[in-house]
Amino acid sequence: MAAGEEDQAAPFLRELAGHAKEVMEGRAEPAVPRDAATVMLVRPAGGAGQPAGGGFEVYMLKRQSSMKFAPGAYVFPGGSVDRRDAEADLAWTGPHAAEWGRLLGVPPGAARALVCAAVRETFEESGVLLAGPSPDEVVADTTAEDWEADRHALLDRSQSLAGLLTRRGLMLRSDLLRPWSRWITPELERRRYDTRFFAAALPPGQRTRDVGGEAAGVTWVRPADAIAAGQRREIFLMLPTRITLGELDACGTVDGVLGARRQITPMRPEVTLTSQGLKLHLNGEEQPI
Repeated sequence: MAAGEEDQAAPFLRELAGHAKEVMEGRAEPAVPRDAATVMLVRPAGGAGQPAGGGFEVYMLKRQSSMKFAPGAYVFPGGSVDRRDAEADLAWTGPHAAEWGRLLGVPPGAARALVCAAVRETFEESGVLLAGPSPDEVVADTTAEDWEADRHALLDRSQSLAGLLTRRGLMLRSDLLRPWSRWITPELERRRYDTRFFAAALPPGQRTRDVGGEAAGVTWVRPADAIAAGQRREIFLMLPTRITLGELDACGTVDGVLGARRQITPMRPEVTLTSQGLKLHLNGEEQPI
């Protein structure tokens, strides 16, 4: 994490200010949020096999500086729900869609698509697949060339998650995910998302890898260290990421993360444009941008 990386956020913030002014003056309509999912993948600090009481790390990506949304930001794996994430023809274990719907506050079909998007995006952006051949097993390793070909097929949309799992005789392990939070992008932003956050532990035997694509780099980092780097302006953390890192840090351990009881209520930050520039507010309190 090199010093000065947060400077890459400047063009994004200028573009945000320009669009906010257009919306406020009636020259542009607020965008409709797209459903999205993101996953905080956690492991014991130092990797598998380390003492459980030694803290934990979370997997993060640095977005390419060329990205239109949040260029250069450090984020968790995630992205928009694809229409094929709603395909029902796949094996599934763990809480069923109706239960996920209750937890996430959406109809069962939408909940199913969000969970599938969470699993798909995690595989696309980390190489980790939350699936296995039975309800009690998980894929042990996904680093071989054939797995990499499958990952790229998901990325270019030539294969759906349901198609991948069916062909390999695997079932989606929804029990490996934990619902965490929901964030809705402010109305004055050009690209808006209604994102459900999930938490999951790195499955035994699996390894993450530098996946390229939208990511300029990847890292495992203690939540507190990522927060501190953001405060030193060494990295760019968006508000939902910054707050979520703090929530994770408070859990102390991987087991603490997985056992956290979360109340899923929409978080709706607001952006205002003043003579002093952009201001960000959450629940009536001003937040740093």
